[in-house]
Amino acid sequence: MAGMEMLTPAEQRELQGRMERKQMKDFMNMYSNLVQRCFNDCVTDFTSKSLLGKEEGCVMRCVDKFLKSSERLGERFQEQNAQMANQGPSSIGNR
Repeated sequence: MAGMEMLTPAEQRELQGRMERKQMKDFMNMYSNLVQRCFNDCVTDFTSKSLLGKEEGCVMRCVDKFLKSSERLGERFQEQNAQMANQGPSSIGNR
């Protein structure tokens, strides 16, 4: 990370801890959204404590689609960051 070398070791540990907590919070938010979305879209029968076959299939497809779209979004984000880095700081203001 740029500029981290200017921090003391204690400040670096503090920053690293904050970044790890933010990543965990972001992951938990994503997981919660995934569970809520797939549950709302797929679970329709509440007469049984287990999922019906069609519900289970729907959940599997929902999760698969969500993960693939998240992966693709991450790839596009990395591509955009790489493109911006290659163009240099002067191009940021020109967008």
